[in-house]
Amino acid sequence: MFHFYAMIFRMRSIQRWGLMRSVQPENLAEHALLVSLLAHGLASIRQDVFGGTANPDRVAVLALLHDAGEIVTGDMPTPIKYHNPQLRAAYAQVEAQAIEDLITLLPFEMQPRYRMMMQTATMSEEDAVFVHAADKLAAHIKCVEELSAGNREFAKAGAQTLQKLQEMQLPELDYFM
Repeated sequence: MFHFYAMIFRMRSIQRWGLMRSVQPENLAEHALLVSLLAHGLASIRQDVFGGTANPDRVAVLALLHDAGEIVTGDMPTPIKYHNPQLRAAYAQVEAQAIEDLITLLPFEMQPRYRMMMQTATMSEEDAVFVHAADKLAAHIKCVEELSAGNREFAKAGAQTLQKLQEMQLPELDYFM
């Protein structure tokens, strides 16, 4: 079990936004925490404001581990990851294998629980929507912070993330923003 958590602790060593100069560097652990908090908030809005059945606590844990595979693969920049469908499919396979490799570091009895938390394919559609929306929202907030600090390098990414958030047409995002 120790080896799994030793690997998870490496999240703080994985830098994000590798192709861009950041005024405030961000690591994978910071990102995971922010996405977790945002996902919990969005699911709470669904439950408390719109009367839905989302489980904010579950969504928060799923979001906390949503990028755990990057401990093994590193943070693949979005322009590269999504450059073409074949590359995206190949990277998805590499990510899936990385997650499975991490899971096998756990005692056998605990592996199913963590597999359910770490593999996107096992998430409910509702949970996945909140994790994805929170991930994009965290990226957008990062862009806004960088732009506020005078870093114009994040202008295009800021516009793109805002557009993606708007395209989601998620009432919880509208309420949050």
